[in-house]
Amino acid sequence: MINTDEDALVCDLAETYHILDYKRLPLTTVAVFASGLRDDSRIMMRMSEQSVTTDTLLMAQITDAVSLLLWSKTEDGQAGNNRPNSIVSALLGTTTQKQVDQVTFSSGEDFIKARQKLMEGGAVIGN
Repeated sequence: MINTDEDALVCDLAETYHILDYKRLPLTTVAVFASGLRDDSRIMMRMSEQSVTTDTLLMAQITDAVSLLLWSKTEDGQAGNNRPNSIVSALLGTTTQKQVDQVTFSSGEDFIKARQKLMEGGAVIGN
């Protein structure tokens, strides 16, 4: 932990245990204190390469899901236009959304034929 980010460890030890100079303590004691730090402490998040806490991600996911549900009920949503931006993607730095190819069929028979072709290993091209 010290090699990863000593400043973060010092801050977390000071905040959690009021230890201002960890170097005066035995190494095993510091190790016990460090292993007892919360998952959302500075050093634990740094060690796990997380940029935001799990609680924040869950709240953002809930917000994204509600936004998507509300958007799907609008005229834009029905047409697939102006999809709301994902907060989770912004937090994680993955703001690009994959384009999903949609295939439509004129009838059930067209669907069955395309399904059969797909199961045989061929490509499906819809209407």
